[in-house]
Amino acid sequence: MTTLASGTDTLTRDALTVLQPGFTGTTAPDWLLRRLGEGLASVGLFGRNITSSGQLAALTAQLRAERDDVLVAIDEEGGDVTRLEVRTGSSFPGNHALGAVDDVQLTREVAHELGRRLAACGVNLNWAPSADVNSNPRNPVIGVRSFGADTDLAARHTAAYVTGLQSAGVAACTKHFPGHGDTAVDSHHALPRIDVPDDVLSDRELTPFRAAIAAGSRAVMSAHILVPALDPDRPATLSRRILTGLLRGELGYDGLIVTDGMEMRAIAGTYGIERGSVLAVAAGADAICVGGGLADDATVRRLRDALVTAVRAGELPEERLADAADRVRALARWASAAGRVPAETGGSEIGLRAARRALTVTAAPGLGSPETFEPLTEPPYVAALTPVANIAVGDETPWGVAAELVHLLPGTVTGSFSAAEGEESDAGAGESAGRAALQAAGPRRIVAVVRDEHRHPWMASALDTLLAARPDTIVVEMGVPQAAPRGALHIATHGAARVCGRAAAEVIAGL
Repeated sequence: MTTLASGTDTLTRDALTVLQPGFTGTTAPDWLLRRLGEGLASVGLFGRNITSSGQLAALTAQLRAERDDVLVAIDEEGGDVTRLEVRTGSSFPGNHALGAVDDVQLTREVAHELGRRLAACGVNLNWAPSADVNSNPRNPVIGVRSFGADTDLAARHTAAYVTGLQSAGVAACTKHFPGHGDTAVDSHHALPRIDVPDDVLSDRELTPFRAAIAAGSRAVMSAHILVPALDPDRPATLSRRILTGLLRGELGYDGLIVTDGMEMRAIAGTYGIERGSVLAVAAGADAICVGGGLADDATVRRLRDALVTAVRAGELPEERLADAADRVRALARWASAAGRVPAETGGSEIGLRAARRALTVTAAPGLGSPETFEPLTEPPYVAALTPVANIAVGDETPWGVAAELVHLLPGTVTGSFSAAEGEESDAGAGESAGRAALQAAGPRRIVAVVRDEHRHPWMASALDTLLAARPDTIVVEMGVPQAAPRGALHIATHGAARVCGRAAAEVIAGL
């Protein structure tokens, strides 16, 4: 039987119910188990909480021993953003690679297999997929997390992903409403702003969310972005016009509305997490996501007390908080009913198959063609031109092709090169990195690995230096392939997941 809160009044229990906190460690701390007994209905997991699938299954079992209908959420997009495989890299290529293939059945199958693995570990809510249309190629936080820059493509793959994930009994949480693709600022650091008219928003940003709603997405995550055409005063997460008026009213969405992480600077740096959480629930949010950075009992108490105080002061209608809590419990009931783990369907290698199909391989003019490329037979030097990772991706997860080439061409050597802080826009810093890579490589054939070359002037300069001296250099682009292909062979993987590296390494080694 489900454990209900004991020793707490209805108002306090509802305030706990709408929180989705995180914690540190690989087992549930006592304070978290106690809060589950008092009414907390959701827990968010991050890479720090996971060491293996077996450990994760034991952790979720520990949570369910306290509350059997607990929502266990995770930010598992596959591709660059992975928590299940945070220390090895993902077995799934990510949205941009799936969009590059543009096979909706493949996207559905990949999402189903990802969902099956989550369900087998006891996770029943996934903060994915990203439905953002990556219309701004300089976007620093979405990029390969998006299916692409084409609205209709993003819409059909968002719907397929939602369908596949939920067919495995895991609730999808489509994000970041009303669309984070046309931003040049990362909301982890500041408040982005999208200045486009209503008709552009409706035709571009909202189309994938309409598709997700039609596909039955059980949750939608709000974005910490200011969209003046919709609300000139408050970011989407805190905007009643956007969450209640647009998402609930105009789009007819009736599922759970979850906020993006409230400790992100776009909210915490302007409103504070307590005030921000009250405004978010008042605006129409049902669940407050917190825990990526603030992950302790004190944070839960602060937010619980802020919500209770706001109700008692008349700033937050009690019925709005009760409605939010009811929606959380409704999703928990759905997840419990859908919780049977689907049998394995032979899809364990589907991520690698998808990554292989996503490759775009070209050769520089005058240097032959991919068909005439002679695979490497001797171990190369891999020069990884490494940008600063955004917070959503993190710097814990390995990327590149070196680890995979070591298996195929034993003796492969690698080095990482980057611009110093504050010199990312300095072409001179890139020239220095390129010269350092040439010196480190010696006589070995060079494989240069980049990530979003078009966004990093130093990286483009480093490639200029490498290719001027060594035109036989192979270039592997693991971000959004916006820069013109160059190198003796140019391989665009459309993502930096482990399987993307494997697929590229196979081409380089001729497999």
